[in-house]
Amino acid sequence: MRRLFIVPVLVALLAAMSGRVASAAYCGAVSYDNCGGCAEGSGEVAATHTVMKTVRKTVYEQRTEQRTRTEYQNVQEDKVINVTRMVPETRYRTVNSTIRKPVYETKTRNYTVMRPVHQTHTKTITYNVSRPVYETRTREVNYTVMKPVYQTCEKVINYTVQRPVYETHEKVINYTVMKPVHETCEKVINYTVQRQVWENREKVVNYTVMKPVQETHEHVVNYTVMVPVQEQRTRNVVKTVTTPVNYTKEITVNGGSWSTVTEEVAGPVVRKTVREQGSWAYDPCTCKCVYTPGECRVECVQCPPKTICKKVWVPSCETKTINCVRYEKSCVTECVPYTVCKMVPECRTKTVQHTTCKMVPECHSKTVCYKVCTTVCEPKSKVCTYTTCKMVPECRSKTCTYTTCRMVCEPRSKTCTYTTCKMVPECRTKTVCYKVCNMVCEQRTKDICYTTCTMVPECKTQSYTVCSFVCENVCKQVPYTVCVPVCEQKTIKVCKRVPVCVPYEVTVCVPTVVCEQVPVEVCCPAPVCNACCESAAPRTGLLRRIFSRIGSIGASNNCGCSTGCNSGCGC
Repeated sequence: MRRLFIVPVLVALLAAMSGRVASAAYCGAVSYDNCGGCAEGSGEVAATHTVMKTVRKTVYEQRTEQRTRTEYQNVQEDKVINVTRMVPETRYRTVNSTIRKPVYETKTRNYTVMRPVHQTHTKTITYNVSRPVYETRTREVNYTVMKPVYQTCEKVINYTVQRPVYETHEKVINYTVMKPVHETCEKVINYTVQRQVWENREKVVNYTVMKPVQETHEHVVNYTVMVPVQEQRTRNVVKTVTTPVNYTKEITVNGGSWSTVTEEVAGPVVRKTVREQGSWAYDPCTCKCVYTPGECRVECVQCPPKTICKKVWVPSCETKTINCVRYEKSCVTECVPYTVCKMVPECRTKTVQHTTCKMVPECHSKTVCYKVCTTVCEPKSKVCTYTTCKMVPECRSKTCTYTTCRMVCEPRSKTCTYTTCKMVPECRTKTVCYKVCNMVCEQRTKDICYTTCTMVPECKTQSYTVCSFVCENVCKQVPYTVCVPVCEQKTIKVCKRVPVCVPYEVTVCVPTVVCEQVPVEVCCPAPVCNACCESAAPRTGLLRRIFSRIGSIGASNNCGCSTGCNSGCGC
């Protein structure tokens, strides 16, 4: 970004140093201001020449080489091993045990149940009801109405208006115009062209290749195998034997019976909503009587008591003798034989072959063809036509006409008509009908049905089953599983890593240093006289100052003049 920012700065400096006379050659980048104005009178302009510069350049050539690398492959081998497998075997043993066998017995018992008997009764109740009686009445009502009265009036309003007044004026304006003057010139430019000449060459390259050499070796490997050995042993096992013992004991059984009890229970409390007597009132807005109901209140009323029957459990205690069985434990020692499998180590020997790979260096050589580029200088010349532009000032004048506007105040008046409204009160009379409600008490009767419940005793019989346990000795065969070791041979796959040499190709970049001739253009002024050089201004072009450091390459002197002027030529 900084380099791109320098480009517009250099263009601005070039335009500032070029002065009034602009050069059109090479887009104005090269200045042909020689030593003042002497070069323009003689018709000779500055020229550029090309200088060859030697540059060392590194060129990379791609070359393919054969190499090898060692890779390990997995190879499976068969191997026989001894394996001990445990085989389950089912055996039986005799076990004596005592079981309790249930014996069921059916018994009968009598009990009394209270059965409810319902009866329906009817009774007459007298109560009072308030009945509304309506009566229509009439009365006169006086009211006031606001009547509008309209009146028309007039009013004079004075106001001021701004009126514009326009005036026309003339003015003479003097201005200067820059008039371009173009001039066409020619110049001869000598330059050198670099032409490339290619030459084929050969060279011998020595390289080393690693060659794999495989060797087979044998060695003895000692290993240990665990061999199973069975051994018969005995051990004393302590068992616990359970023996049943019969005995009797007395227990207390909680019994009882149900009895019916009659109670008198207070009636429930009922929440009852009662509305008070309402009233009639006259509403002047609607011109009629409106009935306003009384307020509602909630009263708690106690209902009459009622008689209920309920069953009460009367407990009783009974003593019974029952037969029980108690189990007593005793320890018995028994000698049990068993087999032990013991693994005994056994040393064995085997011969194992393995292959080793060794990399041996081997020298090779090959011929490589390559090209060399040589630059040959070839002089050329061309005629360049360019145009210079010079701006000449020219004075001119013109007459402009303009208009000015000025605001003048002017008084005016107008008459406005408006209407006023005034409200006047007016008395009126109307007749209104309304209703009056009177509540009259009225006595009524109604029949109420109610149900009574009476508990009647009833005898019932129930059968139940009693379970008792009887001890019985049982002999049974109990299976159990024993693991027996079995020796057998098994073939397994053993994975082994074997080294293998694999060839592959590699592309290598070989650096080569090549000398090249690069053309460099140097801008120099045309040869002028000594008197012209002495009176010349020290103005120079931007590119001429840039190439002043390399102008001595291939030139006769520092400024490039063949006449040898060394004083103040501005080169």
